[in-house]
Amino acid sequence: MLSAEKNRTLTQVSAGTPMGELLRRYWHPIAAVSEFEKNPVKPVRLMGEDLVLYKDLSGTYGLIGRHCKHRSADLAFGYVERCGLRCHYHGWTYDEEGACIAQPFEEKFDPQERLKKKIRTAAYPVQAKAGLVWAYLGPQPAPLLPDWEPFSWKNGFVQIVFAEVPCNWLQAQENSIDPVHFEWMHENWKKRLAGATGPYAPKHLKIGFEEFEHGFVYKRVREGGDESDPLWTVGRVCLWPNGFFLGEHFEWRVPVDDENMLAVTWSFIRVPKEAEPYEQKSIPFWNAPIRDSSGRWITSHVINQDMAAWVGQGRIADRTKENLGASDRGVSLLRKRLFDDLRAVAAGKDPKGLIREPERNRRVELPNIGRKLYTEGMTLEQYREHPFWKNLLDDFRWHYGQPAEVRREFRAAMGLEAESN
Repeated sequence: MLSAEKNRTLTQVSAGTPMGELLRRYWHPIAAVSEFEKNPVKPVRLMGEDLVLYKDLSGTYGLIGRHCKHRSADLAFGYVERCGLRCHYHGWTYDEEGACIAQPFEEKFDPQERLKKKIRTAAYPVQAKAGLVWAYLGPQPAPLLPDWEPFSWKNGFVQIVFAEVPCNWLQAQENSIDPVHFEWMHENWKKRLAGATGPYAPKHLKIGFEEFEHGFVYKRVREGGDESDPLWTVGRVCLWPNGFFLGEHFEWRVPVDDENMLAVTWSFIRVPKEAEPYEQKSIPFWNAPIRDSSGRWITSHVINQDMAAWVGQGRIADRTKENLGASDRGVSLLRKRLFDDLRAVAAGKDPKGLIREPERNRRVELPNIGRKLYTEGMTLEQYREHPFWKNLLDDFRWHYGQPAEVRREFRAAMGLEAESN
């Protein structure tokens, strides 16, 4: 367990807090590129700050303070110009660096632009990569936005899923280094939810953890398996500081504020060999529901099941009341590393995993059990025979609520459309 003080240290994310300053050293995905095809302005709350993200008419992204410096009008109602975002109230306009570049009425009476030159709003760097829009809220110079290897994979159908989750980011991230929950939540509980009482899933016999440059790898041996299994020799990745990588998809737990987070999933599905070459023109995004029409938590899909555990711990888990056991060794390692990073930042040093050298930021590989499959592909018949991938032909197993139009795009990309006619 943790003391109340240490729990606050790990969970408070606003500017000026230790964890807030640590997390600001990293890039965070906050939107999808395809969102801006219909609406170029989006309000964003990130680590306790109210901001507005926009894409102006020249194609430049900006992330600036949400309220106009004139009389606090909400810039989420603003509209984009060739350069910058214009306030709908009196026309003041801000560029991506936070400078006020237009004050239409005031400029007539202040030709020296003394007022305009004094006005600045909060502004943060933004980059687009892999269909996502990323933000950096930390000190300069910013580290490089990681170029993870899967972002360059060919012949894949990619989709981006967002879910707003009413809990602190850390209880979600601790799930990323907890192998034993898979047995109970995603297998045994799933059976019980379906009305079955067994047989239960193979038990975990051994778990292991290894730290590497970009996080931790967790490993497992289960009944019927041994240490030659890729789940032990390669393992899964707890991506530093707030991500999870399972080989064909990433998950990020982006802090909105102390009591809320944005779950971001980037999913790659290799099309069958018969459908190659395949080039995706636009990466779709969708917002996943987390409750049904009666208000009950949705528990049918993998990440929805995870969410039920996260929010069940409360808005901010009270770690003074927990009793950690042998299955929680990874959680203890994660917390220790976070405290190590907090001390590093306080001493003016970089925390874990930042990339600053361009030569080290080209198709950065992570431990990946299925790399050969994702990079070389397989036929549709092999998909149907595969114990894991066959399930994705019928349903997006990670999140509930995939929209019909995204499902249609997926089926067409996979060569399933003609088959259903």
